[in-house]
Amino acid sequence: MRSELFSAANLEKESQQPGMRLQNSKMLKIELNGEAMARVGSMVAYQGQVQFQALGSGGIGKFIKQRLTGEGVPLMKLSGRGDVFLAEAAKDVHVIDLEPGDALSINGSSVLAFDASLQYDIKMVSGMGMASSAGLFNCVFTGHGRIAVTTKGTPVVLNVDAPTYVDPQAAVCWSANLQTGYHRAEQLGLGTLLGRSTGEAFTMSFAGQGFVVVQPSEEPPVAGSGAQQQQGGLLGGLLQ
Repeated sequence: MRSELFSAANLEKESQQPGMRLQNSKMLKIELNGEAMARVGSMVAYQGQVQFQALGSGGIGKFIKQRLTGEGVPLMKLSGRGDVFLAEAAKDVHVIDLEPGDALSINGSSVLAFDASLQYDIKMVSGMGMASSAGLFNCVFTGHGRIAVTTKGTPVVLNVDAPTYVDPQAAVCWSANLQTGYHRAEQLGLGTLLGRSTGEAFTMSFAGQGFVVVQPSEEPPVAGSGAQQQQGGLLGGLLQ
């Protein structure tokens, strides 16, 4: 049987070391020998002896209760030995190595998977208040290990060496040490030009020394109303 489908570019990529790596730009492969975390529904294939466990409010890690966060997608724990392939709506996948001392704040809807060795917490985004449906919480990761994030399209990494403003729905992740704030677009002279997906004209500001990853797309607003809609927006990948 012959086809370009079976070219080397599409064949499974093998490695001598366990862990996560890109199979291609849209798919993550975890060569599992122990445990890893992934968002529920992201598994597209696996080989070997792998167990999948959905994590609720009483599972591993720190979780915000449903009544606080609103709707979201829970994590699943992968354990065993084998190869697990993960993807999310054909989004681009990027692998980030965290070193001791690093701290990365990530939009929860952009988290695809991470090493079980990493620690994370759910923290309110400072300066947000209760004024926008863009979201109130983000996931802050620390420790030593790898995390895979997704973007809708090829992102740009902005070096924050001057006051920087980003649509909250396009912000993927940023240095956790940055100072954040939220501003109405009218304050910046933008009027109703922002906030197409949130329905509210807000922009997010960053100051300090670090970086912000911005995707060329906006996440859709979260279903719901009131505080639950506001709070659920940034937690989609991690919480139930």
